[in-house]
Amino acid sequence: MANKEINRNISKEQERAELHRAIWQIANDLRGSVDGWDFKQYVLGMLFYRFISENLTNYINADERRTDNKDFDYASLSDKEAEFGRVDTVKEKGFYILPSELFINVSKNARNNPNINETLSNIFQNIENSAKGSDSEDDLKGLFDDIDVNSKKLGNTVEQRNQKLTKLLESIGNLRLGKYSDNTIDAFGDAYEFLMTMYASNAGKSGGEFYTPQEVSELLAEITTVGKKEVNKVYDPACGSGSLLLKFSKVLGKENVRTGFFGQEINLTTYNLCRINMFLHDVNYNHFDIALGNTLTDPSPSHWDAEPFDAIVSNPPYSIKWEGDANPLLINDPRFSPAGVLAPKSKADLAFTMHMLAWLSTSGTAAIVEFPGVLYRGGAEQKIRKYLVDNNYLDTVIQLPPDLFFGTSIATCIIVLKKSKKDNKTLFIDASKEFVRGGNKNKLSEENRQRILKAFIDRKDEDYFVKAVDNKEIAENDYNIAVSSYVVAEDTREIINIKDLNKEIEKIVARQNELRTSIDKIVKDIEVK
Repeated sequence: MANKEINRNISKEQERAELHRAIWQIANDLRGSVDGWDFKQYVLGMLFYRFISENLTNYINADERRTDNKDFDYASLSDKEAEFGRVDTVKEKGFYILPSELFINVSKNARNNPNINETLSNIFQNIENSAKGSDSEDDLKGLFDDIDVNSKKLGNTVEQRNQKLTKLLESIGNLRLGKYSDNTIDAFGDAYEFLMTMYASNAGKSGGEFYTPQEVSELLAEITTVGKKEVNKVYDPACGSGSLLLKFSKVLGKENVRTGFFGQEINLTTYNLCRINMFLHDVNYNHFDIALGNTLTDPSPSHWDAEPFDAIVSNPPYSIKWEGDANPLLINDPRFSPAGVLAPKSKADLAFTMHMLAWLSTSGTAAIVEFPGVLYRGGAEQKIRKYLVDNNYLDTVIQLPPDLFFGTSIATCIIVLKKSKKDNKTLFIDASKEFVRGGNKNKLSEENRQRILKAFIDRKDEDYFVKAVDNKEIAENDYNIAVSSYVVAEDTREIINIKDLNKEIEKIVARQNELRTSIDKIVKDIEVK
């Protein structure tokens, strides 16, 4: 049994490596004048178009074949014949694509279509329009906006653009992504994550806004689900491309996130990426609610209705500006008012923290990646930390290694919040040495991640690594919650025995005296001669 599992894992890794090589080749072949970070939009868009085409086709085929129509193939129907199933399918899947507009049929005929750009533009519009007036309308709206098939980035002439679009269609069509019915749909998600990693690592600062490394995402999801086999709702107020939310699918299984995935994102491009990512991971439209807007000043009304949340994970932007006390309404906002003070206008970190605490369920857990300054800075931030500690909401602070995230080498930390703690202590974990070097970044290995998680679960003091501290001690330390203030770093300097050292020095001095005497004798002999 063990050998079968090992072989299965090897096979999976080989498939993944082959998939990554193929995607890398597409990017290199087609990128040309298009910047990598922009070109990612086209690759992801076509990948998404292929996915929803195959997803819909397999869904309809399976439904028909259950009625003994074994040879039924939706892709071979005429558009007129296909119209009969539109209404029911939109109710279930959230969208509809006519056979002539399926990825497989469009890519097959692309070389013979001199107007492939117009064809694709119309198809993308038709897919969005298929959801109009239905519950899924908001989830489909604008999903293809970033795939500008008429952009000069693809070429200066229509002919050049169409050549590139045709090659892109064919290349995406040739990717071995497996069949949805064979349960290898993870390949779509893996292709997406590889593209995000590949481009984020080359995108400098902007990359970090779009992608949280998988191993960090997994740790956060595991922290918030300790002791749980299922949760009702998961939430990320700065969800980016959704990688943090979707780790719950891996940790628990998406069927064990009962009501669904909730998130908000301020950047339009990233908002679209997040919704695409949900579909790519086969999360149905009625199982996610991703909103566009500023979470701090304009949180989604549907999220107000949905809170509180059982599990909250987030990697919000570090120390960004926000309205703060320039907006007189915010100090009375029930999310921020309990602390009696607002986060500084120049540093919104703890505003996100207070927002998440407010929307956390009584039995829930929030795990937040934070800029390290929030642990010790004074002023309003110190007062917010006082509120968190005095009310026993601060559960754990984890110091992470430096250079984990794209676009920054800073050593970030994780703050864990709970509303129903069993004691009045805060756990501090120094995981600053828990990493391996991978390429040009540090990375949490499986062993590193498991060690951190075990320390979080066990809550036992361990020299140089873990310390449970009474909240009174934190108060006496002016509410400084930097891990280094409580977990003593191991002194790796060599221990020297003073007595032995003195003996060694005596020997050296004696030897030096012998040498001086010898030299003086030699000099004297020379002078006599």
